Amino acid sequence: MSLDMFRIGFLPLVDAALPILARERGFAEAEGIEVQLVRDVTWAAVRDRLLYGHTDAAHLVAPLAISTALGRDRPAVPMAVPFVLGLNGNAITFSIALGEAVGLGEALGDPIAIGAALARVAEQRRAAGRPLRFGVVHRHSSHNYMLRYWLAGVGIRPDSDVEIIVTSPPFAADALAAGEVDGICVGEPWNSIAVDRGVGRIALATAQIWRRGVEKVLALRGDRAEERRDGVLRLIRALHAAAAHFVDPATVEDSATILARPEYLDAPVDAILRAITDRIRLVPGGEPIHYPDFMFQYREAANFPWRSQAGWLYAQMVRWGLPFSPEDAATAQGVFRPDLYRAALAGSGAPLPGASSKLEGALVEPIGAGSTQGRLVLGSDRFFDGRAFDPDDIPGYLAELP
Repeated sequence: MSLDMFRIGFLPLVDAALPILARERGFAEAEGIEVQLVRDVTWAAVRDRLLYGHTDAAHLVAPLAISTALGRDRPAVPMAVPFVLGLNGNAITFSIALGEAVGLGEALGDPIAIGAALARVAEQRRAAGRPLRFGVVHRHSSHNYMLRYWLAGVGIRPDSDVEIIVTSPPFAADALAAGEVDGICVGEPWNSIAVDRGVGRIALATAQIWRRGVEKVLALRGDRAEERRDGVLRLIRALHAAAAHFVDPATVEDSATILARPEYLDAPVDAILRAITDRIRLVPGGEPIHYPDFMFQYREAANFPWRSQAGWLYAQMVRWGLPFSPEDAATAQGVFRPDLYRAALAGSGAPLPGASSKLEGALVEPIGAGSTQGRLVLGSDRFFDGRAFDPDDIPGYLAELP
Protein backbone atom coordinates (compact mmCIF):
# COMPACT_ATOMS: atom_id res chain seq x y z
CA MET A 1 0.00 0.00 0.00
CA SER A 2 1.40 3.41 -0.91
CA LEU A 3 1.57 5.88 1.93
CA ASP A 4 0.03 9.36 1.88
CA MET A 5 3.05 11.68 1.92
CA PHE A 6 3.31 14.88 3.95
CA ARG A 7 6.38 17.10 3.72
CA ILE A 8 6.58 19.07 6.97
CA GLY A 9 8.80 22.11 7.46
CA PHE A 10 10.39 22.73 10.87
CA LEU A 11 13.01 24.67 12.78
CA PRO A 12 15.55 22.93 15.04
CA LEU A 13 13.67 23.24 18.32
CA VAL A 14 12.64 20.76 20.99
CA ASP A 15 8.97 21.47 20.26
CA ALA A 16 9.43 20.08 16.74
CA ALA A 17 9.48 16.73 18.53
CA LEU A 18 6.03 15.46 17.58
CA PRO A 19 6.40 15.37 13.77
CA ILE A 20 9.95 14.05 14.19
CA LEU A 21 8.81 11.26 16.53
CA ALA A 22 5.76 10.53 14.35
CA ARG A 23 8.23 9.73 11.59
CA GLU A 24 10.98 8.06 13.62
CA ARG A 25 8.80 5.94 15.90
CA GLY A 26 6.28 4.73 13.34
CA PHE A 27 3.18 6.64 14.42
CA ALA A 28 2.79 8.21 10.98
CA GLU A 29 3.29 4.92 9.17
CA ALA A 30 0.67 3.30 11.40
CA GLU A 31 -1.81 5.88 10.06
CA GLY A 32 -0.80 5.28 6.44
CA ILE A 33 1.33 8.41 6.22
CA GLU A 34 4.90 9.00 5.15
CA VAL A 35 6.43 12.07 6.80
CA GLN A 36 9.35 13.86 5.18
CA LEU A 37 10.91 16.64 7.24
CA VAL A 38 12.38 19.82 5.78
CA ARG A 39 14.64 21.79 8.12
CA ASP A 40 15.02 25.57 7.88
CA VAL A 41 16.68 28.29 9.99
CA THR A 42 14.06 31.07 9.94
CA TRP A 43 10.30 31.11 10.47
CA ALA A 44 9.86 33.22 7.35
CA ALA A 45 11.44 30.45 5.28
CA VAL A 46 9.24 27.79 6.90
CA ARG A 47 6.13 29.86 6.11
CA ASP A 48 7.19 30.61 2.53
CA ARG A 49 7.90 26.96 1.73
CA LEU A 50 4.41 26.15 2.98
CA LEU A 51 2.70 28.90 0.99
CA TYR A 52 4.48 28.08 -2.26
CA GLY A 53 3.84 24.34 -2.04
CA HIS A 54 7.37 23.18 -1.21
CA THR A 55 5.92 21.62 1.94
CA ASP A 56 2.45 20.34 2.84
CA ALA A 57 2.41 21.36 6.51
CA ALA A 58 4.64 23.16 8.97
CA HIS A 59 5.81 23.31 12.56
CA LEU A 60 5.09 27.04 12.97
CA VAL A 61 4.87 29.78 15.58
CA ALA A 62 1.13 30.23 16.09
CA PRO A 63 0.93 34.02 15.49
CA LEU A 64 2.62 33.66 12.09
CA ALA A 65 -0.23 31.45 10.88
CA ILE A 66 -2.68 34.15 12.01
CA SER A 67 -0.75 37.07 10.49
CA THR A 68 -0.53 35.14 7.20
CA ALA A 69 -4.30 34.68 7.12
CA LEU A 70 -4.73 38.40 7.86
CA GLY A 71 -2.36 39.49 5.11
CA ARG A 72 0.20 41.18 7.33
CA ASP A 73 3.51 41.79 5.49
CA ARG A 74 2.28 39.85 2.45
CA PRO A 75 -0.94 38.98 0.55
CA ALA A 76 -3.44 37.11 2.72
CA VAL A 77 -3.65 33.32 2.44
CA PRO A 78 -6.31 31.36 4.39
CA MET A 79 -4.63 29.11 6.96
CA ALA A 80 -5.67 26.15 9.09
CA VAL A 81 -4.26 25.08 12.47
CA PRO A 82 -5.87 21.77 13.47
CA PHE A 83 -3.33 20.74 16.14
CA VAL A 84 -1.18 22.50 18.77
CA LEU A 85 2.31 21.01 18.96
CA GLY A 86 3.05 22.39 22.41
CA LEU A 87 2.41 24.96 25.10
CA ASN A 88 5.17 27.11 26.67
CA GLY A 89 8.73 25.73 26.44
CA ASN A 90 10.40 29.12 25.87
CA ALA A 91 12.50 31.27 28.18
CA ILE A 92 13.87 34.79 28.45
CA THR A 93 17.64 34.71 28.76
CA PHE A 94 19.76 37.74 29.71
CA SER A 95 23.40 38.35 28.90
CA ILE A 96 25.73 37.70 31.83
CA ALA A 97 26.17 41.45 32.28
CA LEU A 98 22.43 42.19 32.27
CA GLY A 99 21.78 39.27 34.62
CA GLU A 100 24.25 40.78 37.10
CA ALA A 101 22.82 44.28 36.65
CA VAL A 102 19.30 43.16 37.60
CA GLY A 103 20.54 40.86 40.37
CA LEU A 104 19.36 37.49 39.05
CA GLY A 105 19.66 34.79 41.71
CA GLU A 106 20.26 31.07 41.57
CA ALA A 107 16.54 30.28 41.19
CA LEU A 108 13.77 31.41 38.88
CA GLY A 109 12.63 34.75 40.24
CA ASP A 110 9.30 36.54 40.37
CA PRO A 111 8.36 38.18 37.04
CA ILE A 112 7.27 41.40 38.76
CA ALA A 113 10.42 41.71 40.89
CA ILE A 114 12.73 40.98 37.96
CA GLY A 115 10.71 43.41 35.86
CA ALA A 116 11.13 46.20 38.41
CA ALA A 117 14.91 45.71 38.42
CA LEU A 118 14.97 45.54 34.63
CA ALA A 119 12.97 48.77 34.38
CA ARG A 120 15.66 50.62 36.36
CA VAL A 121 18.43 49.29 34.12
CA ALA A 122 16.40 50.01 30.98
CA GLU A 123 15.93 53.63 32.05
CA GLN A 124 19.66 54.03 32.74
CA ARG A 125 20.58 52.56 29.37
CA ARG A 126 18.00 54.65 27.52
CA ALA A 127 19.25 57.83 29.19
CA ALA A 128 22.81 56.92 28.16
CA GLY A 129 21.70 56.50 24.53
CA ARG A 130 22.30 52.74 24.57
CA PRO A 131 18.86 51.18 25.02
CA LEU A 132 18.61 47.53 25.94
CA ARG A 133 18.07 45.31 22.95
CA PHE A 134 16.16 42.00 22.96
CA GLY A 135 16.05 39.35 20.26
CA VAL A 136 12.88 37.45 19.35
CA VAL A 137 12.46 34.81 16.67
CA HIS A 138 9.94 36.62 14.46
CA ARG A 139 7.87 39.77 14.60
CA HIS A 140 4.76 37.60 14.56
CA SER A 141 5.79 35.08 17.22
CA SER A 142 4.52 34.14 20.64
CA HIS A 143 8.02 35.04 21.87
CA ASN A 144 7.56 38.64 20.75
CA TYR A 145 4.09 38.92 22.27
CA MET A 146 5.02 37.17 25.53
CA LEU A 147 8.07 39.40 25.95
CA ARG A 148 6.05 42.53 25.17
CA TYR A 149 3.25 41.47 27.51
CA TRP A 150 5.70 41.08 30.37
CA LEU A 151 7.65 44.27 29.64
CA ALA A 152 4.52 46.41 29.38
CA GLY A 153 3.12 44.80 32.53
CA VAL A 154 6.14 45.89 34.57
CA GLY A 155 6.18 49.43 33.18
CA ILE A 156 8.67 49.09 30.31
CA ARG A 157 7.45 50.43 26.95
CA PRO A 158 8.59 47.86 24.36
CA ASP A 159 8.92 50.31 21.44
CA SER A 160 10.51 53.27 23.21
CA ASP A 161 12.30 52.13 26.39
CA VAL A 162 13.99 49.11 24.75
CA GLU A 163 14.61 47.76 21.26
CA ILE A 164 13.26 44.44 19.97
CA ILE A 165 14.86 42.84 16.91
CA VAL A 166 14.56 39.48 15.14
CA THR A 167 17.16 36.74 15.49
CA SER A 168 16.91 33.14 14.27
CA PRO A 169 16.67 30.56 17.10
CA PRO A 170 19.88 28.67 16.18
CA PHE A 171 21.82 31.96 16.20
CA ALA A 172 20.32 33.48 19.36
CA ALA A 173 23.18 32.37 21.61
CA ASP A 174 25.65 33.75 19.05
CA ALA A 175 23.85 37.11 19.13
CA LEU A 176 24.21 37.18 22.93
CA ALA A 177 27.88 36.18 22.73
CA ALA A 178 28.61 38.91 20.17
CA GLY A 179 26.92 41.57 22.31
CA GLU A 180 24.37 42.29 19.58
CA VAL A 181 21.53 41.77 22.05
CA ASP A 182 21.20 42.01 25.83
CA GLY A 183 18.55 39.32 26.05
CA ILE A 184 16.69 36.75 23.96
CA CYS A 185 13.28 35.13 24.08
CA VAL A 186 13.62 31.83 22.29
CA GLY A 187 12.65 28.16 22.45
CA GLU A 188 14.75 25.31 23.74
CA PRO A 189 17.46 24.14 23.46
CA TRP A 190 18.84 27.57 22.54
CA ASN A 191 18.44 29.18 25.98
CA SER A 192 20.20 26.23 27.56
CA ILE A 193 22.95 26.37 24.95
CA ALA A 194 23.50 30.07 25.73
CA VAL A 195 23.84 29.17 29.43
CA ASP A 196 26.10 26.17 28.76
CA ARG A 197 28.34 28.38 26.59
CA GLY A 198 28.63 30.84 29.46
CA VAL A 199 27.06 33.75 27.55
CA GLY A 200 23.64 33.91 29.20
CA ARG A 201 21.52 33.46 32.33
CA ILE A 202 17.89 32.37 32.17
CA ALA A 203 15.72 35.03 33.82
CA LEU A 204 12.20 33.64 33.29
CA ALA A 205 10.37 30.75 31.74
CA THR A 206 7.55 32.01 29.53
CA ALA A 207 5.26 29.70 31.52
CA GLN A 208 5.72 32.27 34.31
CA ILE A 209 4.21 34.93 32.04
CA TRP A 210 1.30 32.88 30.68
CA ARG A 211 0.86 29.41 32.12
CA ARG A 212 -0.24 27.06 29.32
CA GLY A 213 0.45 29.72 26.68
CA VAL A 214 0.06 28.49 23.10
CA GLU A 215 3.36 28.08 21.30
CA LYS A 216 4.03 26.02 18.13
CA VAL A 217 1.27 24.60 15.94
CA LEU A 218 0.76 22.37 12.94
CA ALA A 219 -0.15 24.79 10.14
CA LEU A 220 -1.45 24.17 6.64
CA ARG A 221 -2.83 26.31 3.87
CA GLY A 222 -6.59 26.41 4.28
CA ASP A 223 -7.28 25.01 0.80
CA ARG A 224 -4.86 22.12 1.30
CA ALA A 225 -6.44 21.23 4.63
CA GLU A 226 -9.78 20.80 2.86
CA GLU A 227 -8.39 19.05 -0.24
CA ARG A 228 -6.47 16.55 1.91
CA ARG A 229 -8.89 16.32 4.79
CA ASP A 230 -8.63 12.55 5.27
CA GLY A 231 -4.83 12.70 5.29
CA VAL A 232 -4.87 15.64 7.71
CA LEU A 233 -7.08 13.71 10.12
CA ARG A 234 -4.68 10.77 10.00
CA LEU A 235 -1.73 13.10 10.52
CA ILE A 236 -3.45 14.55 13.61
CA ARG A 237 -3.89 11.03 15.01
CA ALA A 238 -0.22 10.27 14.36
CA LEU A 239 0.88 13.46 16.12
CA HIS A 240 -1.43 12.75 19.05
CA ALA A 241 0.13 9.31 19.45
CA ALA A 242 3.59 10.88 19.23
CA ALA A 243 2.61 13.32 22.00
CA ALA A 244 1.61 10.48 24.31
CA HIS A 245 4.95 8.82 23.56
CA PHE A 246 6.88 12.06 24.11
CA VAL A 247 5.55 12.67 27.64
CA ASP A 248 6.14 9.08 28.78
CA PRO A 249 9.06 9.18 31.27
CA ALA A 250 10.31 5.88 29.88
CA THR A 251 10.96 7.41 26.44
CA VAL A 252 12.67 10.71 27.27
CA GLU A 253 16.27 9.58 26.73
CA ASP A 254 15.39 7.94 23.43
CA SER A 255 13.52 11.06 22.29
CA ALA A 256 16.41 13.34 23.25
CA THR A 257 18.85 11.15 21.31
CA ILE A 258 16.67 11.28 18.20
CA LEU A 259 16.13 15.03 18.38
CA ALA A 260 19.88 15.66 18.85
CA ARG A 261 20.74 14.17 15.44
CA PRO A 262 22.42 16.48 12.90
CA GLU A 263 19.41 16.37 10.57
CA TYR A 264 17.09 17.55 13.35
CA LEU A 265 18.34 19.86 16.13
CA ASP A 266 22.08 19.15 15.82
CA ALA A 267 22.40 20.02 19.50
CA PRO A 268 23.73 18.38 22.70
CA VAL A 269 21.59 15.51 23.99
CA ASP A 270 21.86 16.78 27.59
CA ALA A 271 20.44 20.21 26.77
CA ILE A 272 17.50 18.61 24.96
CA LEU A 273 16.92 16.08 27.73
CA ARG A 274 16.77 18.85 30.33
CA ALA A 275 14.02 20.62 28.40
CA ILE A 276 12.01 17.42 27.94
CA THR A 277 12.21 16.63 31.66
CA ASP A 278 11.36 20.18 32.84
CA ARG A 279 14.83 20.85 34.23
CA ILE A 280 16.43 24.23 33.57
CA ARG A 281 20.06 25.22 34.15
CA LEU A 282 19.76 28.92 34.94
CA VAL A 283 23.42 29.89 35.30
CA PRO A 284 26.64 28.59 33.71
CA GLY A 285 27.85 25.56 35.65
CA GLY A 286 24.79 25.53 37.90
CA GLU A 287 22.68 22.55 38.88
CA PRO A 288 19.47 22.33 36.85
CA ILE A 289 16.29 23.20 38.74
CA HIS A 290 12.97 21.44 38.24
CA TYR A 291 10.20 23.67 36.92
CA PRO A 292 7.03 21.56 36.44
CA ASP A 293 5.38 21.85 33.04
CA PHE A 294 8.13 24.01 31.56
CA MET A 295 7.11 22.33 28.30
CA PHE A 296 3.58 21.04 27.98
CA GLN A 297 2.23 18.49 25.54
CA TYR A 298 -0.62 15.99 25.53
CA ARG A 299 -2.15 16.24 29.02
CA GLU A 300 -5.27 18.37 29.58
CA ALA A 301 -6.00 18.30 25.84
CA ALA A 302 -2.87 20.44 25.39
CA ASN A 303 -2.93 19.80 21.64
CA PHE A 304 -6.47 21.14 21.20
CA PRO A 305 -6.57 24.36 19.11
CA TRP A 306 -8.66 26.68 21.29
CA ARG A 307 -10.01 29.57 19.24
CA SER A 308 -9.60 31.78 22.31
CA GLN A 309 -5.83 31.21 22.20
CA ALA A 310 -5.83 32.54 18.66
CA GLY A 311 -7.98 35.43 19.89
CA TRP A 312 -5.41 36.39 22.54
CA LEU A 313 -2.63 36.40 19.96
CA TYR A 314 -4.74 38.59 17.66
CA ALA A 315 -5.39 40.96 20.58
CA GLN A 316 -1.63 41.33 21.06
CA MET A 317 -1.22 42.14 17.36
CA VAL A 318 -3.80 44.89 17.76
CA ARG A 319 -2.17 46.11 20.95
CA TRP A 320 1.12 46.60 19.12
CA GLY A 321 -0.10 48.30 15.97
CA LEU A 322 -2.69 46.34 14.01
CA PRO A 323 -6.06 48.10 13.54
CA PHE A 324 -8.91 46.18 15.18
CA SER A 325 -11.89 44.94 13.20
CA PRO A 326 -14.52 42.34 14.11
CA GLU A 327 -13.92 40.70 10.73
CA ASP A 328 -10.19 40.31 11.38
CA ALA A 329 -10.90 38.99 14.87
CA ALA A 330 -13.19 36.33 13.37
CA THR A 331 -10.59 35.45 10.72
CA ALA A 332 -7.86 35.15 13.33
CA GLN A 333 -9.87 32.86 15.59
CA GLY A 334 -11.07 30.88 12.59
CA VAL A 335 -7.49 29.89 11.75
CA PHE A 336 -7.61 27.48 14.70
CA ARG A 337 -9.68 24.45 13.67
CA PRO A 338 -11.04 22.46 16.64
CA ASP A 339 -13.50 20.83 14.20
CA LEU A 340 -10.66 18.98 12.48
CA TYR A 341 -9.11 17.98 15.81
CA ARG A 342 -12.44 16.57 17.01
CA ALA A 343 -13.07 14.74 13.74
CA ALA A 344 -9.63 13.11 13.89
CA LEU A 345 -9.88 11.89 17.48
CA ALA A 346 -13.59 11.03 17.75
CA GLY A 347 -13.91 7.49 19.08
CA SER A 348 -10.28 7.36 20.25
CA GLY A 349 -10.87 7.95 23.94
CA ALA A 350 -8.89 11.20 23.90
CA PRO A 351 -10.60 13.98 25.88
CA LEU A 352 -12.43 16.34 23.52
CA PRO A 353 -13.46 19.74 24.92
CA GLY A 354 -17.11 20.54 24.44
CA ALA A 355 -16.39 24.24 23.84
CA SER A 356 -14.05 25.77 21.26
CA SER A 357 -13.23 28.92 23.28
CA LYS A 358 -12.71 29.70 26.93
CA LEU A 359 -11.82 32.56 29.24
CA GLU A 360 -8.02 32.53 29.03
CA GLY A 361 -6.11 33.11 32.26
CA ALA A 362 -9.06 32.52 34.56
CA LEU A 363 -7.99 29.19 36.09
CA VAL A 364 -5.93 29.20 39.27
CA GLU A 365 -6.51 25.58 40.34
CA PRO A 366 -7.25 22.45 38.28
CA ILE A 367 -10.91 22.18 37.36
CA GLY A 368 -13.10 19.73 35.48
CA ALA A 369 -14.23 21.00 32.08
CA GLY A 370 -17.06 19.97 29.82
CA SER A 371 -16.15 17.39 27.20
CA THR A 372 -17.91 15.44 24.48
CA GLN A 373 -15.56 12.50 24.99
CA GLY A 374 -13.35 11.44 27.88
CA ARG A 375 -12.73 13.20 31.19
CA LEU A 376 -11.10 16.61 30.89
CA VAL A 377 -9.33 18.47 33.69
CA LEU A 378 -7.71 21.82 32.94
CA GLY A 379 -4.87 23.19 35.10
CA SER A 380 -3.91 26.75 35.92
CA ASP A 381 -3.56 29.01 32.90
CA ARG A 382 -2.88 32.29 34.73
CA PHE A 383 -1.15 35.34 33.36
CA PHE A 384 1.52 36.78 35.66
CA ASP A 385 -0.51 39.96 36.18
CA GLY A 386 -3.69 38.13 37.11
CA ARG A 387 -5.69 39.41 34.12
CA ALA A 388 -8.10 37.25 32.12
CA PHE A 389 -8.88 37.41 28.40
CA ASP A 390 -12.44 37.22 27.09
CA PRO A 391 -12.32 36.40 23.35
CA ASP A 392 -15.79 37.89 22.94
CA ASP A 393 -14.69 41.35 24.12
CA ILE A 394 -11.29 42.11 22.65
CA PRO A 395 -11.76 45.92 22.64
CA GLY A 396 -12.77 45.86 26.31
CA TYR A 397 -9.77 43.70 27.18
CA LEU A 398 -7.36 45.99 25.32
CA ALA A 399 -8.81 49.11 26.96
CA GLU A 400 -7.76 47.81 30.39
CA LEU A 401 -4.15 47.00 29.50
CA PRO A 402 -1.31 49.36 30.49
